Amino acid sequence: MSVTTPLAADQWTVDKAVLVLEDGRSFTGRRFGATGQTFGEIVFNTGMTGYQETLTDPSYHRQIVVMTAPHIGNTGMNDEDPESRKIWVAGFVVRDPSPRPSNWRAERPLDQDLVDQGIVGISDIDTRALTRHLRERGVMRAGIFSGDSLLDDNGRELPLADLVHRVLASPRMSGADLAHEVSTDETFVIEPQGEVVAEVVAVDLGIKSMTPVRMAERGIRVHVVPATTTIEQIEKIAPDGVFFSNGPGDPAAATHEVDLLRQVLDRKIPYFGICFGNQILGRALGYGTYKLEYGHRGINQPVLDRATGKVEVTAHNHGFAVDAPIEGESVAPFADGKYGRVVVSHLGLNDNVVEGLQALDIPAFSVQYHPEAAAGPHDASYLFDRFIDMMGTSANRPGDGKKEK
Repeated sequence: MSVTTPLAADQWTVDKAVLVLEDGRSFTGRRFGATGQTFGEIVFNTGMTGYQETLTDPSYHRQIVVMTAPHIGNTGMNDEDPESRKIWVAGFVVRDPSPRPSNWRAERPLDQDLVDQGIVGISDIDTRALTRHLRERGVMRAGIFSGDSLLDDNGRELPLADLVHRVLASPRMSGADLAHEVSTDETFVIEPQGEVVAEVVAVDLGIKSMTPVRMAERGIRVHVVPATTTIEQIEKIAPDGVFFSNGPGDPAAATHEVDLLRQVLDRKIPYFGICFGNQILGRALGYGTYKLEYGHRGINQPVLDRATGKVEVTAHNHGFAVDAPIEGESVAPFADGKYGRVVVSHLGLNDNVVEGLQALDIPAFSVQYHPEAAAGPHDASYLFDRFIDMMGTSANRPGDGKKEK
């Protein structure tokens, strides 16, 4: 089945683009961004704002993102809002791109950045029908094709079956170990605003630039380190706390990160993780993780903080979740319960997905969503204050005297 947007005959060859799903469904529209072909897991984002933050979020590495909001590009692009050094999405799908930006902060149109960074996209398709299809069938692999990628060696348009075959040959997200592909290569430091209240090592698994900024606003000096960092390198910094960031890929494949976190927990260094960092904590404690049918992506997800009873509107970007008991306390399964008792601290109200973990016998907690949320909402920013409180009250580390700052 296909959805076709008619194109003028003289624009057909230049502008035509085709989105092909691995189950054989296709959507025909116009090229948006770079010309060529791209492959990835296709997911949808329900945010009505923040497309620049979405494009530059490393967690979207190897994913084709569908924006459910119909009008994208009105505010253009600027050099202040990116969440990382580049656009990470594998492809971009929109319904009605703005023909020109109209915002006092805009420095260039969205399409220009997509072209300059080689991001293949498609526009003028029914994104509502596409999103409904993904909600019914689940996220899957897809490809976007335009220009010569639609043609065979004789210049004739390829049949749909050939494009589906290419999609089926592309890698799956399950089993993908991707954090090292998006992480920083070198350690760098974000200095605090005002007096130093704590030193934190932030392990970059795909960190967004606003995350260390939110810590620095509260007086934390943040040492952002590569995903390949060892416990010995962390101990050399002698931090008051360790943070694991968001990031792409399957947490079941992140064996180095899980082993590193267990060494952090063994030393009782206070730990805070978000998104991928929540999944890593779950696996370090001995719980499983599983792939969600279509995931949570957007800035309007309701989450219950069980400690306060408050319902927060939160920003999400995850396709995997922790499999832990959502009622009452449970004993962390790893190593016969060496890490003690754990509760599910936050719960997704749409589908009862685990959205946070709190260890009761060691200083560690995590959430599945994004409290830094540069594009909003900001309901969960208090979690950075909770991290500071935990570092200030934790006296569990052997031989730990509070360092002079």
